[in-house]
Amino acid sequence: MKPYKIILSGGGTGGHIYPAIAIANELKLRYPDAQFLFVGASDRMEMEKVPQAGFDIKGLWISGIQRKLTFKNLMFPFKLISSLWKANTIVRRFKPDVAIGTGGFASGPLLQIANSKGVPTLIQEQNSYPGITNKFLAKKAKKICVAYDNLERFFPQDKIIKTGNPVRQGLLDIDTKREEAIKHFDLKPGKVTLLVIGGSLGARRINQLIEKKLDFLDTQNVQIIWQCGKLYYQQYKIYGNTKNVQVHEFLNNMDLAYAAADVVISRAGASSVSELCIVGKPVIFIPSPNVAEDHQTKNAMAVVDKDAAMIIKEEDLDADFQNKFSKLIAAPDRQAELGRNIKELALVNATKDIVNEVEKLLKK
Repeated sequence: MKPYKIILSGGGTGGHIYPAIAIANELKLRYPDAQFLFVGASDRMEMEKVPQAGFDIKGLWISGIQRKLTFKNLMFPFKLISSLWKANTIVRRFKPDVAIGTGGFASGPLLQIANSKGVPTLIQEQNSYPGITNKFLAKKAKKICVAYDNLERFFPQDKIIKTGNPVRQGLLDIDTKREEAIKHFDLKPGKVTLLVIGGSLGARRINQLIEKKLDFLDTQNVQIIWQCGKLYYQQYKIYGNTKNVQVHEFLNNMDLAYAAADVVISRAGASSVSELCIVGKPVIFIPSPNVAEDHQTKNAMAVVDKDAAMIIKEEDLDADFQNKFSKLIAAPDRQAELGRNIKELALVNATKDIVNEVEKLLKK
């Protein structure tokens, strides 16, 4: 029997890339001889992160549609035609046995072509509110793996399997990495470690908050690991010279960052929420309001409603942050309670469950 050929597409942000890599790694464990190919957007971070993970990738000239009239929007039809043409060439030459999409611009053309050629496709939808690409692709997908309930509003119910979101394998055993993490980040004993993560590209409002509150945070006996993101690193890297503050463009060792953290401030993208459930640390979610249907707030509230995290909306940061943060830092018992509660929500077998569904498609 010939080795399986598996094509994957997911990108634009870490929230789409890392689930795809996690799925590929699990498939590689089960089928060491399988051939893998990723397809991404040619100017996005997957072109760097996927090869770092040990997989080949090809790029498409594709981007999303902006909310206002821009030159990029005028170029979109040309990009779409170009991407469909190249995706057709890629699929024809690679001859995949299955195609997997985890969201992002490039997954649309790739899975559309795969569907048109009779290649079985599986979609992995991370969010409580699906994006345009996955809603479009759902019509012809064989399986749709989701992380939230009530998505039959958007997808055919008979195709939906609730699996949870894949996470990086290194996060499953972070309890054993605390000492290594403290050494890696050169942290000081006796201080609370605050991890600030706004996503791979960065979160403008969170970065503004941390900059404004550095003096306050210093009074709270806090040391900070601050991932400010690619878009903001040049602006905020100067604070890396401040005592008890480390500024990073991107954290490649997220397992160690989570292991080092005592408290986390985070956006509420679906992958981040899933990871934080697994690592079991007290979290303050600051959802992005600039997303479809305010789905980050919905993602966060699914956790907050179980008394498993805190939430502060962007509009309330100036009024509420100092009071809520200082109360949490002063209450170790409350920190431990939040950590326990959020860990109970983890779907730790998500990657394996998704790959089980992929296997069913491979063996049909």
